[in-house]
Amino acid sequence: MKRHRDKEWDLSIGPDTVRLLILKAKALSADIHDDYVDGGEHEVEFDGDWHDTHHHDGLVEEEAENLTEKEFRALVGDLNVDEAAELVALAWLGRGDYEAAEWGTALVAARDRVNRRTAGYLLGMPMLGDWLEDGLEAIGA
Repeated sequence: MKRHRDKEWDLSIGPDTVRLLILKAKALSADIHDDYVDGGEHEVEFDGDWHDTHHHDGLVEEEAENLTEKEFRALVGDLNVDEAAELVALAWLGRGDYEAAEWGTALVAARDRVNRRTAGYLLGMPMLGDWLEDGLEAIGA
């Protein structure tokens, strides 16, 4: 018979919701990094031979690029205070600011940090997707 091991933490935010946010964060991060590759497709040269490697579909592309961020912001905006605090604490845990044993302390600090601008704060983290993944792994979710 397996023994159920009680965890020190009970998440209000569902791990599947966090995983969805991880996917959105990684998609946003990939878009940012793709734009800055040396000699990337956004480079346009008009020296001598005519070269136009700029592949842009106008407003359709612009809307597609912004859609993931809008979705991320909407999802975070729909979280209640406890869920948003847990999301921030998971990011901090994954970033190494806290250990899993310090979950309670991280959660208290995150509750003080959560406000209307939580999505922007999270989006400012360069490796958010990875840190959220590492945070979930650290608590065994």
